[in-house]
Amino acid sequence: MSDGMEMMSNLHPFLPFLIAAILAAFTRGWLRSVIMLAAPVFGGYQVMQAVPGTLVYLQVLDLELTIYRVDELSLLFGYLFHLGAFICILFALHLKDTLQHVAGLLYAGSAIGAVFAGDLFTLFVFWELLGLTSAFLIWASRDERSFHAGLRYLLFQVLSGVLLLGGALWIWFSTGDITFNEIGLDSGASWLIFMAFGIKCGFPLLHNWITDSYPTSTPTGTVFLCAFTTKAAIYAMARGFPGTEILIYIGVFMACYPIFFAVIENDLRKVLAYSMINQLGFMVVGIGIGSALALNGAVGHAFNDVLFKGLLFMSMGAVLYVTGRTKASDLGGLYRSMPITTTLCIIGALTISAFPLFSSFVSKSMVMSALLEEGYWGVWMAMLFASAGVLEHAGIKIPYFAFFAHDAGIKAKEPPVNMLLAMGIAAILCVAIGVYPTMLYSILPYDAPYSPYDMTHVLTQMQLLAFAILGVVFLHRSGRYPDEIPSVNLDAEWFYRRMFPAIFRGVKVVINVSLELLGDAMRITLGYILDKLARHHGPNGILARTWPTGSMALWVMVLLGLYMILYYVK
Repeated sequence: MSDGMEMMSNLHPFLPFLIAAILAAFTRGWLRSVIMLAAPVFGGYQVMQAVPGTLVYLQVLDLELTIYRVDELSLLFGYLFHLGAFICILFALHLKDTLQHVAGLLYAGSAIGAVFAGDLFTLFVFWELLGLTSAFLIWASRDERSFHAGLRYLLFQVLSGVLLLGGALWIWFSTGDITFNEIGLDSGASWLIFMAFGIKCGFPLLHNWITDSYPTSTPTGTVFLCAFTTKAAIYAMARGFPGTEILIYIGVFMACYPIFFAVIENDLRKVLAYSMINQLGFMVVGIGIGSALALNGAVGHAFNDVLFKGLLFMSMGAVLYVTGRTKASDLGGLYRSMPITTTLCIIGALTISAFPLFSSFVSKSMVMSALLEEGYWGVWMAMLFASAGVLEHAGIKIPYFAFFAHDAGIKAKEPPVNMLLAMGIAAILCVAIGVYPTMLYSILPYDAPYSPYDMTHVLTQMQLLAFAILGVVFLHRSGRYPDEIPSVNLDAEWFYRRMFPAIFRGVKVVINVSLELLGDAMRITLGYILDKLARHHGPNGILARTWPTGSMALWVMVLLGLYMILYYVK
Protein backbone atom coordinates (compact mmCIF):
# COMPACT_ATOMS: atom_id res chain seq x y z
CA MET A 1 0.00 0.00 0.00
CA SER A 2 1.35 3.39 -0.91
CA ASP A 3 1.98 6.03 1.76
CA GLY A 4 -0.97 8.11 0.50
CA MET A 5 -3.35 5.14 0.57
CA GLU A 6 -2.07 4.08 4.00
CA MET A 7 -2.66 7.59 5.36
CA MET A 8 -6.19 7.59 3.94
CA SER A 9 -6.99 4.16 5.44
CA ASN A 10 -5.71 5.30 8.84
CA LEU A 11 -7.77 8.50 8.82
CA HIS A 12 -10.22 8.35 11.71
CA PRO A 13 -13.76 7.72 10.35
CA PHE A 14 -15.20 10.21 12.84
CA LEU A 15 -13.53 13.09 10.98
CA PRO A 16 -15.76 13.06 7.84
CA PHE A 17 -18.83 13.39 10.07
CA LEU A 18 -17.26 16.19 12.11
CA ILE A 19 -16.30 18.12 8.98
CA ALA A 20 -19.72 17.52 7.41
CA ALA A 21 -21.46 18.76 10.58
CA ILE A 22 -19.43 21.98 10.55
CA LEU A 23 -20.13 22.56 6.86
CA ALA A 24 -23.82 21.68 7.25
CA ALA A 25 -24.17 24.42 9.84
CA PHE A 26 -23.19 27.05 7.24
CA THR A 27 -24.73 25.68 4.04
CA ARG A 28 -28.25 25.26 2.73
CA GLY A 29 -30.22 23.44 0.05
CA TRP A 30 -28.73 20.86 -2.28
CA LEU A 31 -25.16 21.67 -1.22
CA ARG A 32 -25.93 20.70 2.37
CA SER A 33 -27.60 17.50 1.16
CA VAL A 34 -24.52 16.53 -0.87
CA ILE A 35 -22.20 17.25 2.06
CA MET A 36 -24.32 15.22 4.46
CA LEU A 37 -24.56 12.19 2.17
CA ALA A 38 -20.86 12.40 1.38
CA ALA A 39 -19.91 11.86 5.03
CA PRO A 40 -21.06 8.22 5.35
CA VAL A 41 -19.99 7.45 1.76
CA PHE A 42 -16.45 8.75 2.26
CA GLY A 43 -16.22 7.34 5.78
CA GLY A 44 -17.55 3.97 4.62
CA TYR A 45 -14.96 3.84 1.85
CA GLN A 46 -12.24 4.47 4.42
CA VAL A 47 -13.50 1.65 6.62
CA MET A 48 -13.63 -0.72 3.65
CA GLN A 49 -9.95 0.06 3.02
CA ALA A 50 -8.99 -0.40 6.68
CA VAL A 51 -6.73 -3.32 7.53
CA PRO A 52 -7.44 -5.40 10.66
CA GLY A 53 -4.67 -4.81 13.17
CA THR A 54 -4.39 -1.09 12.38
CA LEU A 55 -3.67 1.01 15.48
CA VAL A 56 -3.45 4.80 15.66
CA TYR A 57 -2.18 6.37 18.90
CA LEU A 58 -2.49 9.84 20.36
CA GLN A 59 -0.14 11.01 23.10
CA VAL A 60 -1.86 13.17 25.74
CA LEU A 61 0.69 14.21 28.39
CA ASP A 62 1.93 10.88 29.79
CA LEU A 63 -1.09 8.95 28.54
CA GLU A 64 -1.07 7.05 25.26
CA LEU A 65 -4.57 6.75 23.81
CA THR A 66 -5.52 4.26 21.10
CA ILE A 67 -7.98 6.44 19.23
CA TYR A 68 -8.37 4.09 16.24
CA ARG A 69 -8.24 0.30 16.42
CA VAL A 70 -9.38 -1.93 13.60
CA ASP A 71 -10.32 -5.58 14.06
CA GLU A 72 -13.09 -7.85 12.80
CA LEU A 73 -15.58 -6.84 15.51
CA SER A 74 -15.10 -3.09 15.11
CA LEU A 75 -15.19 -3.44 11.32
CA LEU A 76 -18.63 -5.09 11.42
CA PHE A 77 -20.07 -2.22 13.44
CA GLY A 78 -18.15 0.28 11.32
CA TYR A 79 -19.88 -1.05 8.21
CA LEU A 80 -23.22 -1.07 10.04
CA PHE A 81 -23.02 2.49 11.34
CA HIS A 82 -21.95 3.96 8.01
CA LEU A 83 -24.80 2.14 6.28
CA GLY A 84 -27.23 3.22 9.00
CA ALA A 85 -25.98 6.81 8.83
CA PHE A 86 -26.51 6.93 5.06
CA ILE A 87 -30.09 5.66 5.38
CA CYS A 88 -30.90 8.01 8.28
CA ILE A 89 -29.45 11.05 6.51
CA LEU A 90 -31.28 10.20 3.29
CA PHE A 91 -34.53 9.87 5.26
CA ALA A 92 -34.00 13.36 6.76
CA LEU A 93 -32.92 15.27 3.63
CA HIS A 94 -36.28 17.01 3.19
CA LEU A 95 -35.82 18.84 6.50
CA LYS A 96 -34.57 22.40 6.72
CA ASP A 97 -33.72 22.08 10.40
CA THR A 98 -30.02 22.83 10.93
CA LEU A 99 -30.16 21.57 14.52
CA GLN A 100 -31.30 18.10 13.50
CA HIS A 101 -28.83 17.84 10.63
CA VAL A 102 -25.80 18.85 12.69
CA ALA A 103 -26.84 16.77 15.71
CA GLY A 104 -27.53 13.73 13.51
CA LEU A 105 -24.12 13.88 11.83
CA LEU A 106 -22.25 14.29 15.13
CA TYR A 107 -24.34 11.55 16.72
CA ALA A 108 -23.59 9.03 13.96
CA GLY A 109 -19.92 10.00 13.97
CA SER A 110 -19.73 9.56 17.75
CA ALA A 111 -21.09 6.01 17.48
CA ILE A 112 -18.46 5.22 14.85
CA GLY A 113 -15.76 6.73 17.04
CA ALA A 114 -16.89 4.56 19.96
CA VAL A 115 -16.61 1.27 18.08
CA PHE A 116 -13.10 2.08 16.87
CA ALA A 117 -11.89 3.25 20.30
CA GLY A 118 -9.02 1.10 21.50
CA ASP A 119 -8.90 2.33 25.10
CA LEU A 120 -11.40 3.12 27.83
CA PHE A 121 -10.72 6.87 27.94
CA THR A 122 -11.26 7.33 24.20
CA LEU A 123 -14.39 5.22 24.51
CA PHE A 124 -15.58 7.51 27.31
CA VAL A 125 -15.17 10.63 25.15
CA PHE A 126 -17.29 9.22 22.33
CA TRP A 127 -19.67 7.62 24.85
CA GLU A 128 -20.49 11.06 26.24
CA LEU A 129 -20.74 12.62 22.79
CA LEU A 130 -23.30 9.94 21.92
CA GLY A 131 -25.51 11.00 24.80
CA LEU A 132 -25.13 14.74 24.35
CA THR A 133 -25.67 14.92 20.58
CA SER A 134 -28.62 12.51 20.62
CA ALA A 135 -30.41 14.60 23.27
CA PHE A 136 -30.71 17.43 20.75
CA LEU A 137 -32.64 15.10 18.42
CA ILE A 138 -35.25 14.77 21.17
CA TRP A 139 -35.33 18.47 21.98
CA ALA A 140 -35.72 19.20 18.25
CA SER A 141 -39.45 18.57 18.65
CA ARG A 142 -39.44 21.91 20.51
CA ASP A 143 -42.32 21.27 22.89
CA GLU A 144 -42.60 20.87 26.65
CA ARG A 145 -43.02 17.10 26.54
CA SER A 146 -39.86 16.54 24.50
CA PHE A 147 -37.94 19.01 26.66
CA HIS A 148 -38.62 17.06 29.85
CA ALA A 149 -38.14 13.70 28.11
CA GLY A 150 -34.79 14.93 26.80
CA LEU A 151 -33.69 15.92 30.30
CA ARG A 152 -34.60 12.48 31.66
CA TYR A 153 -32.84 10.87 28.69
CA LEU A 154 -29.70 12.93 29.27
CA LEU A 155 -29.70 12.00 32.96
CA PHE A 156 -29.40 8.31 32.06
CA GLN A 157 -26.71 9.01 29.47
CA VAL A 158 -24.65 11.07 31.92
CA LEU A 159 -25.02 8.39 34.60
CA SER A 160 -23.74 5.81 32.14
CA GLY A 161 -20.76 8.03 31.31
CA VAL A 162 -19.95 8.66 34.98
CA LEU A 163 -19.95 4.92 35.69
CA LEU A 164 -17.73 4.26 32.68
CA LEU A 165 -15.25 6.96 33.68
CA GLY A 166 -15.20 5.74 37.29
CA GLY A 167 -14.49 2.18 36.21
CA ALA A 168 -11.84 3.29 33.71
CA LEU A 169 -10.03 5.39 36.32
CA TRP A 170 -10.19 2.54 38.84
CA ILE A 171 -8.64 0.12 36.35
CA TRP A 172 -5.99 2.65 35.37
CA PHE A 173 -4.97 3.32 38.97
CA SER A 174 -4.95 -0.42 39.73
CA THR A 175 -3.19 -1.78 36.65
CA GLY A 176 -1.86 1.15 34.66
CA ASP A 177 -3.54 -0.34 31.55
CA ILE A 178 -6.57 1.28 29.86
CA THR A 179 -6.80 -0.94 26.78
CA PHE A 180 -10.40 -1.80 25.95
CA ASN A 181 -10.49 -5.56 25.66
CA GLU A 182 -12.36 -8.28 27.53
CA ILE A 183 -12.98 -7.06 31.08
CA GLY A 184 -15.02 -9.71 32.89
CA LEU A 185 -16.87 -9.34 36.18
CA ASP A 186 -14.06 -9.83 38.68
CA SER A 187 -13.72 -6.44 40.38
CA GLY A 188 -15.63 -3.38 41.49
CA ALA A 189 -14.28 -1.46 38.50
CA SER A 190 -15.59 -4.06 36.07
CA TRP A 191 -19.06 -3.86 37.67
CA LEU A 192 -19.10 -0.10 37.18
CA ILE A 193 -18.30 -0.51 33.48
CA PHE A 194 -20.77 -3.38 33.18
CA MET A 195 -23.57 -1.16 34.50
CA ALA A 196 -22.47 1.71 32.25
CA PHE A 197 -22.89 -0.55 29.23
CA GLY A 198 -26.08 -2.03 30.69
CA ILE A 199 -27.81 1.35 30.90
CA LYS A 200 -27.35 1.93 27.19
CA CYS A 201 -28.26 -1.69 26.41
CA GLY A 202 -31.63 -1.10 28.10
CA PHE A 203 -31.21 -3.40 31.10
CA PRO A 204 -34.41 -4.00 33.12
CA LEU A 205 -35.38 -0.99 35.28
CA LEU A 206 -32.76 1.05 33.39
CA HIS A 207 -34.54 0.95 30.04
CA ASN A 208 -37.11 3.71 30.33
CA TRP A 209 -34.99 6.33 28.60
CA ILE A 210 -35.83 4.37 25.43
CA THR A 211 -39.62 4.17 25.85
CA ASP A 212 -39.80 7.67 27.32
CA SER A 213 -37.75 9.66 24.82
CA TYR A 214 -37.90 7.85 21.47
CA PRO A 215 -41.64 8.49 20.93
CA THR A 216 -41.18 12.20 21.72
CA SER A 217 -38.45 12.82 19.16
CA THR A 218 -39.10 14.11 15.65
CA PRO A 219 -40.15 11.70 12.87
CA THR A 220 -36.57 11.62 11.59
CA GLY A 221 -34.84 11.94 14.97
CA THR A 222 -36.29 8.67 16.21
CA VAL A 223 -34.80 6.85 13.21
CA PHE A 224 -31.33 8.13 14.16
CA LEU A 225 -31.89 7.21 17.79
CA CYS A 226 -32.87 3.62 17.05
CA ALA A 227 -29.72 3.02 15.00
CA PHE A 228 -26.76 3.99 17.16
CA THR A 229 -26.85 4.24 20.97
CA THR A 230 -28.09 0.77 21.84
CA LYS A 231 -26.04 -0.89 19.09
CA ALA A 232 -22.88 0.86 20.29
CA ALA A 233 -23.68 -0.57 23.73
CA ILE A 234 -24.12 -4.06 22.26
CA TYR A 235 -20.70 -3.70 20.63
CA ALA A 236 -19.15 -2.60 23.94
CA MET A 237 -20.79 -5.48 25.82
CA ALA A 238 -19.66 -8.00 23.18
CA ARG A 239 -16.07 -6.79 23.48
CA GLY A 240 -15.95 -6.32 27.24
CA PHE A 241 -18.14 -9.09 28.66
CA PRO A 242 -18.52 -12.06 26.27
CA GLY A 243 -19.54 -15.26 28.02
CA THR A 244 -20.77 -13.49 31.18
CA GLU A 245 -23.56 -15.86 32.17
CA ILE A 246 -25.65 -13.32 34.06
CA LEU A 247 -26.28 -11.65 30.70
CA ILE A 248 -28.28 -14.69 29.58
CA TYR A 249 -30.87 -14.18 32.30
CA ILE A 250 -30.87 -10.40 31.93
CA GLY A 251 -31.44 -10.85 28.21
CA VAL A 252 -34.32 -13.28 28.72
CA PHE A 253 -36.09 -10.76 30.94
CA MET A 254 -35.44 -8.00 28.38
CA ALA A 255 -36.88 -10.17 25.61
CA CYS A 256 -40.04 -11.18 27.48
CA TYR A 257 -41.34 -8.37 29.69
CA PRO A 258 -41.75 -5.61 26.99
CA ILE A 259 -44.28 -7.79 25.21
CA PHE A 260 -46.96 -7.19 27.84
CA PHE A 261 -46.54 -3.42 27.71
CA ALA A 262 -46.36 -3.32 23.91
CA VAL A 263 -49.70 -5.16 23.67
CA ILE A 264 -51.57 -2.47 25.64
CA GLU A 265 -49.66 0.56 24.31
CA ASN A 266 -51.55 2.95 22.07
CA ASP A 267 -48.62 5.00 20.70
CA LEU A 268 -47.16 2.93 17.85
CA ARG A 269 -43.71 4.50 18.13
CA LYS A 270 -43.66 3.53 21.79
CA VAL A 271 -44.68 0.00 20.76
CA LEU A 272 -41.59 -0.04 18.57
CA ALA A 273 -39.49 1.23 21.48
CA TYR A 274 -40.64 -1.75 23.57
CA SER A 275 -39.99 -3.97 20.59
CA MET A 276 -36.43 -2.62 20.43
CA ILE A 277 -35.81 -3.72 24.03
CA ASN A 278 -37.19 -7.13 23.11
CA GLN A 279 -34.72 -7.47 20.23
CA LEU A 280 -31.86 -6.21 22.39
CA GLY A 281 -32.68 -9.08 24.71
CA PHE A 282 -31.79 -11.59 21.98
CA MET A 283 -28.45 -9.84 21.47
CA VAL A 284 -27.67 -9.75 25.20
CA VAL A 285 -28.49 -13.47 25.51
CA GLY A 286 -26.08 -14.24 22.65
CA ILE A 287 -23.31 -12.25 24.30
CA GLY A 288 -23.95 -14.02 27.60
CA ILE A 289 -23.63 -17.45 25.99
CA GLY A 290 -20.25 -16.37 24.64
CA SER A 291 -19.67 -19.08 22.03
CA ALA A 292 -18.52 -18.09 18.56
CA LEU A 293 -21.94 -18.99 17.11
CA ALA A 294 -23.80 -17.03 19.78
CA LEU A 295 -21.60 -13.95 19.46
CA ASN A 296 -21.99 -14.02 15.68
CA GLY A 297 -25.75 -14.26 16.20
CA ALA A 298 -25.75 -11.34 18.65
CA VAL A 299 -23.75 -8.92 16.50
CA GLY A 300 -25.40 -10.16 13.31
CA HIS A 301 -28.80 -9.49 14.84
CA ALA A 302 -27.62 -6.01 15.82
CA PHE A 303 -26.72 -5.46 12.16
CA ASN A 304 -30.14 -6.63 11.00
CA ASP A 305 -31.98 -4.74 13.73
CA VAL A 306 -30.72 -1.39 12.45
CA LEU A 307 -32.30 -2.27 9.10
CA PHE A 308 -35.66 -3.75 10.05
CA LYS A 309 -36.24 -1.66 13.17
CA GLY A 310 -35.11 1.41 11.27
CA LEU A 311 -37.56 0.49 8.50
CA LEU A 312 -40.44 0.24 10.98
CA PHE A 313 -39.50 3.51 12.69
CA MET A 314 -39.21 5.16 9.27
CA SER A 315 -42.66 3.94 8.25
CA MET A 316 -44.17 5.30 11.47
CA GLY A 317 -42.14 8.47 11.01
CA ALA A 318 -43.60 8.82 7.53
CA VAL A 319 -47.11 8.36 8.94
CA LEU A 320 -46.41 10.98 11.62
CA TYR A 321 -44.97 13.37 9.04
CA VAL A 322 -47.99 13.03 6.77
CA THR A 323 -50.83 12.79 9.31
CA GLY A 324 -49.40 14.23 12.51
CA ARG A 325 -50.55 11.09 14.37
CA THR A 326 -49.01 7.86 15.70
CA LYS A 327 -51.73 6.66 18.07
CA ALA A 328 -53.30 3.38 17.04
CA SER A 329 -56.71 4.68 18.10
CA ASP A 330 -56.35 7.63 15.70
CA LEU A 331 -55.08 5.78 12.62
CA GLY A 332 -56.36 3.25 10.11
CA GLY A 333 -57.28 2.96 6.46
CA LEU A 334 -54.04 4.53 5.21
CA TYR A 335 -53.24 1.66 2.85
CA ARG A 336 -55.39 3.34 0.20
CA SER A 337 -53.52 6.65 0.20
CA MET A 338 -50.06 5.34 1.23
CA PRO A 339 -49.68 1.98 -0.56
CA ILE A 340 -45.88 2.18 -0.93
CA THR A 341 -45.33 3.01 2.73
CA THR A 342 -47.75 0.23 3.66
CA THR A 343 -45.83 -2.32 1.61
CA LEU A 344 -42.47 -1.27 3.05
CA CYS A 345 -43.88 -1.39 6.59
CA ILE A 346 -45.15 -4.93 5.99
CA ILE A 347 -41.66 -5.97 4.85
CA GLY A 348 -40.27 -4.58 8.10
CA ALA A 349 -42.98 -6.41 10.05
CA LEU A 350 -42.24 -9.72 8.32
CA THR A 351 -38.55 -9.23 8.99
CA ILE A 352 -38.81 -8.48 12.70
CA SER A 353 -41.12 -11.50 13.03
CA ALA A 354 -38.26 -13.67 11.63
CA PHE A 355 -40.11 -15.13 8.68
CA PRO A 356 -37.83 -17.31 6.53
CA LEU A 357 -36.26 -15.42 3.61
CA PHE A 358 -36.02 -12.27 5.75
CA SER A 359 -32.87 -11.11 7.50
CA SER A 360 -33.96 -11.54 11.13
CA PHE A 361 -34.46 -15.25 10.54
CA VAL A 362 -30.81 -15.80 9.65
CA SER A 363 -29.46 -14.01 12.75
CA LYS A 364 -32.02 -14.83 15.44
CA SER A 365 -31.84 -18.54 14.64
CA MET A 366 -28.09 -18.44 15.39
CA VAL A 367 -28.79 -17.32 18.96
CA MET A 368 -31.55 -19.91 19.36
CA SER A 369 -29.29 -22.69 18.04
CA ALA A 370 -26.49 -21.60 20.37
CA LEU A 371 -28.88 -21.89 23.35
CA LEU A 372 -29.64 -25.49 22.43
CA GLU A 373 -25.97 -26.32 21.84
CA GLU A 374 -25.05 -25.02 25.29
CA GLY A 375 -27.95 -26.81 27.02
CA TYR A 376 -30.08 -23.79 28.00
CA TRP A 377 -33.41 -25.50 27.31
CA GLY A 378 -35.44 -23.38 29.71
CA VAL A 379 -34.05 -20.18 28.28
CA TRP A 380 -34.74 -21.47 24.78
CA MET A 381 -38.42 -21.98 25.66
CA ALA A 382 -38.66 -18.47 27.09
CA MET A 383 -37.07 -17.03 23.95
CA LEU A 384 -39.61 -18.92 21.83
CA PHE A 385 -42.33 -17.10 23.76
CA ALA A 386 -40.52 -13.81 23.15
CA SER A 387 -40.33 -14.61 19.42
CA ALA A 388 -44.07 -15.23 19.30
CA GLY A 389 -44.70 -11.99 21.15
CA VAL A 390 -42.69 -10.06 18.55
CA LEU A 391 -45.04 -11.24 15.83
CA GLU A 392 -48.05 -9.94 17.77
CA HIS A 393 -46.89 -6.47 18.84
CA ALA A 394 -44.61 -5.57 15.91
CA GLY A 395 -45.40 -7.98 13.10
CA ILE A 396 -49.17 -7.59 13.24
CA LYS A 397 -50.11 -4.64 15.47
CA ILE A 398 -47.94 -2.00 13.79
CA PRO A 399 -49.09 -2.44 10.15
CA TYR A 400 -52.65 -3.44 11.07
CA PHE A 401 -53.55 -0.48 13.26
CA ALA A 402 -51.62 2.04 11.20
CA PHE A 403 -52.86 1.04 7.76
CA PHE A 404 -55.73 -1.49 7.89
CA ALA A 405 -57.82 -1.03 11.05
CA HIS A 406 -60.94 1.12 11.25
CA ASP A 407 -60.88 3.81 8.60
CA ALA A 408 -60.18 7.05 10.43
CA GLY A 409 -61.00 9.10 7.34
CA ILE A 410 -57.57 10.73 7.26
CA LYS A 411 -56.59 12.52 4.08
CA ALA A 412 -52.99 11.48 3.42
CA LYS A 413 -50.44 10.97 0.69
CA GLU A 414 -47.07 9.31 0.31
CA PRO A 415 -44.18 11.02 2.13
CA PRO A 416 -41.36 12.80 0.24
CA VAL A 417 -39.28 10.78 -2.20
CA ASN A 418 -36.18 10.78 -0.01
CA MET A 419 -38.16 9.09 2.75
CA LEU A 420 -39.40 6.41 0.37
CA LEU A 421 -35.88 5.82 -0.98
CA ALA A 422 -34.46 5.37 2.52
CA MET A 423 -37.21 2.92 3.42
CA GLY A 424 -36.73 1.15 0.10
CA ILE A 425 -32.99 0.61 0.70
CA ALA A 426 -33.66 -0.84 4.16
CA ALA A 427 -36.43 -3.11 2.80
CA ILE A 428 -34.26 -4.40 -0.05
CA LEU A 429 -31.46 -5.24 2.37
CA CYS A 430 -33.87 -7.01 4.73
CA VAL A 431 -34.91 -9.31 1.90
CA ALA A 432 -31.45 -9.62 0.31
CA ILE A 433 -29.77 -10.75 3.55
CA GLY A 434 -32.61 -13.18 4.19
CA VAL A 435 -32.37 -14.71 0.72
CA TYR A 436 -28.57 -14.61 0.56
CA PRO A 437 -27.29 -14.76 4.18
CA THR A 438 -23.68 -15.04 3.03
CA MET A 439 -23.83 -11.25 2.59
CA LEU A 440 -23.95 -11.01 6.39
CA TYR A 441 -22.03 -14.12 7.37
CA SER A 442 -18.98 -13.06 5.36
CA ILE A 443 -18.39 -10.04 7.61
CA LEU A 444 -19.18 -11.65 10.98
CA PRO A 445 -16.18 -11.50 13.32
CA TYR A 446 -15.96 -15.10 14.56
CA ASP A 447 -15.35 -18.39 12.77
CA ALA A 448 -18.57 -20.32 13.25
CA PRO A 449 -20.05 -21.76 10.02
CA TYR A 450 -23.83 -21.88 10.12
CA SER A 451 -26.66 -22.68 7.73
CA PRO A 452 -30.06 -21.32 8.76
CA TYR A 453 -32.07 -22.99 6.02
CA ASP A 454 -32.27 -26.58 7.17
CA MET A 455 -35.60 -28.33 7.54
CA THR A 456 -35.62 -28.22 11.37
CA HIS A 457 -35.08 -24.47 11.63
CA VAL A 458 -37.58 -23.60 8.93
CA LEU A 459 -40.35 -25.91 10.18
CA THR A 460 -39.88 -24.86 13.82
CA GLN A 461 -40.10 -21.19 12.94
CA MET A 462 -43.09 -21.61 10.63
CA GLN A 463 -44.97 -23.59 13.27
CA LEU A 464 -44.20 -20.92 15.87
CA LEU A 465 -45.40 -18.16 13.57
CA ALA A 466 -48.54 -20.07 12.60
CA PHE A 467 -49.60 -20.70 16.19
CA ALA A 468 -48.78 -17.09 17.13
CA ILE A 469 -51.01 -15.82 14.31
CA LEU A 470 -53.80 -18.18 15.37
CA GLY A 471 -53.48 -16.92 18.93
CA VAL A 472 -53.81 -13.30 17.85
CA VAL A 473 -56.80 -14.09 15.63
CA PHE A 474 -58.49 -15.96 18.49
CA LEU A 475 -57.97 -13.08 20.92
CA HIS A 476 -59.39 -10.60 18.42
CA ARG A 477 -62.38 -12.73 17.48
CA SER A 478 -63.20 -13.52 21.09
CA GLY A 479 -62.95 -9.89 22.18
CA ARG A 480 -60.14 -10.61 24.63
CA TYR A 481 -57.54 -8.52 22.85
CA PRO A 482 -56.92 -5.19 24.64
CA ASP A 483 -58.66 -2.27 23.01
CA GLU A 484 -56.57 0.53 21.55
CA ILE A 485 -57.61 3.46 23.70
CA PRO A 486 -55.90 6.80 24.42
CA SER A 487 -53.83 6.26 27.55
CA VAL A 488 -50.45 6.79 29.17
CA ASN A 489 -48.84 3.56 30.34
CA LEU A 490 -45.88 3.59 32.72
CA ASP A 491 -43.75 0.59 33.65
CA ALA A 492 -40.55 0.91 35.70
CA GLU A 493 -40.48 4.64 35.04
CA TRP A 494 -43.42 4.85 37.45
CA PHE A 495 -40.82 4.84 40.23
CA TYR A 496 -39.09 8.04 39.16
CA ARG A 497 -42.00 9.76 37.42
CA ARG A 498 -44.70 9.00 40.01
CA MET A 499 -43.45 7.36 43.22
CA PHE A 500 -40.24 9.35 43.80
CA PRO A 501 -41.92 12.73 43.08
CA ALA A 502 -44.80 11.72 45.39
CA ILE A 503 -42.33 10.77 48.10
CA PHE A 504 -40.48 14.05 47.55
CA ARG A 505 -43.71 16.01 47.82
CA GLY A 506 -44.64 14.10 50.98
CA VAL A 507 -41.24 14.68 52.54
CA LYS A 508 -41.51 18.35 51.58
CA VAL A 509 -44.88 18.63 53.32
CA VAL A 510 -43.52 16.91 56.44
CA ILE A 511 -40.51 19.22 56.49
CA ASN A 512 -42.68 22.31 56.04
CA VAL A 513 -45.07 21.24 58.81
CA SER A 514 -42.14 20.37 61.09
CA LEU A 515 -40.56 23.76 60.45
CA GLU A 516 -43.84 25.50 61.17
CA LEU A 517 -44.25 23.58 64.46
CA LEU A 518 -40.64 24.25 65.39
CA GLY A 519 -41.14 27.95 64.62
CA ASP A 520 -44.26 28.07 66.76
CA ALA A 521 -42.45 26.33 69.62
CA MET A 522 -39.53 28.72 69.34
CA ARG A 523 -41.87 31.71 69.32
CA ILE A 524 -43.68 30.45 72.43
CA THR A 525 -40.40 29.72 74.23
CA LEU A 526 -38.92 33.05 73.25
CA GLY A 527 -42.07 34.85 74.42
CA TYR A 528 -41.90 33.08 77.76
CA ILE A 529 -38.23 34.05 78.22
CA LEU A 530 -38.92 37.66 77.29
CA ASP A 531 -41.86 37.75 79.67
CA LYS A 532 -39.64 36.51 82.51
CA LEU A 533 -36.97 39.03 81.67
CA ALA A 534 -39.56 41.78 81.60
CA ARG A 535 -40.80 40.77 85.07
CA HIS A 536 -37.28 41.18 86.46
CA HIS A 537 -35.74 43.84 84.24
CA GLY A 538 -38.74 45.71 82.94
CA PRO A 539 -39.88 49.13 84.14
CA ASN A 540 -41.94 47.43 86.86
CA GLY A 541 -39.55 44.51 87.46
CA ILE A 542 -37.93 43.58 90.74
CA LEU A 543 -34.49 44.69 89.61
CA ALA A 544 -35.88 48.03 88.42
CA ARG A 545 -37.21 49.02 91.88
CA THR A 546 -35.57 51.75 94.05
CA TRP A 547 -34.00 50.24 97.19
CA PRO A 548 -33.58 52.32 100.45
CA THR A 549 -30.02 53.28 101.36
CA GLY A 550 -30.25 51.76 104.82
CA SER A 551 -31.33 48.39 103.45
CA MET A 552 -28.42 48.39 101.04
CA ALA A 553 -25.94 49.22 103.79
CA LEU A 554 -27.39 46.39 105.90
CA TRP A 555 -26.92 43.87 103.11
CA VAL A 556 -23.33 45.03 102.56
CA MET A 557 -22.53 44.50 106.25
CA VAL A 558 -24.09 41.01 106.17
CA LEU A 559 -22.06 39.96 103.14
CA LEU A 560 -18.85 41.40 104.61
CA GLY A 561 -19.45 39.54 107.87
CA LEU A 562 -20.01 36.24 106.02
CA TYR A 563 -16.78 36.77 104.06
CA MET A 564 -14.74 37.35 107.28
CA ILE A 565 -16.20 34.25 108.95
CA LEU A 566 -15.35 32.11 105.95
CA TYR A 567 -11.85 33.56 105.75
CA TYR A 568 -10.96 32.82 109.40
CA VAL A 569 -12.63 29.40 109.37
CA LYS A 570 -10.37 28.50 106.51
